[in-house]
Amino acid sequence: MRFAVLMRKQNVDNPWITYKWVLKEVLPDFGQLDSAAKQSNQFCGQFLGRDTDGESWLFTGYELNLFPDEAEGYYLNLSSPEPCWFVMWRLEEDIERYIDEQSMPLAKSEATIAVPHRISVSYNEAGRLLDGGESVDNVPMTVEHASWLQEYVNEHYHPEPKKRHRPASFKGADRPTEE
Repeated sequence: MRFAVLMRKQNVDNPWITYKWVLKEVLPDFGQLDSAAKQSNQFCGQFLGRDTDGESWLFTGYELNLFPDEAEGYYLNLSSPEPCWFVMWRLEEDIERYIDEQSMPLAKSEATIAVPHRISVSYNEAGRLLDGGESVDNVPMTVEHASWLQEYVNEHYHPEPKKRHRPASFKGADRPTEE
C-alpha cells in the first residue's frame, strides 16, 4: 500500500527558534495525490500552503510492507491505548532530490527541511530507529487502518508459549559423587 505524510512547519513563540517541524498525518495514497513520486518510485514533497501558524508540506510515495517476523511489533502497537503510525524523518540540506520543482524556490529559502524517510506501524521497528539516533514521531492511526492491521496480526502473530522456569531450589545441589 502507498501512503503520504503531511508535515507541518509550525511557528513557535520562542526567543531561540522561530518554528519546529511537526508530523500531522499519514494518509492513504490511492493515486489521487499529484506527485512526481509516481514516476520516480521515490518519495517527493510539495508545498501545500501557508497560514498564520506555519506551512504545510505533503510528501508522497511511501510504500508500507508488512512482514511476518515483525508481527510482534504490530501487535504491541495495536495493544497500546492509541495505535499509531511511526514516521522517521530527517532535517535535510540537500533537498533537490526530495522536493518537486514547483515547491523548490520556497524550500530553498530555508537551510533545511524535514523530510520523512520511512513509515512504520511496528513498535519494535520504531524502537530500533530511535536506538539508532533517528528522529521518529508518531500520529494516531485511524480505526480503518487499525482494523486492517489487526487482521494481519490475527493471521501472522503467534506468541511464544511461556515456559515455566523451575526455581533453583528444586534443581538439586551440585555435589560430587561419593566413592
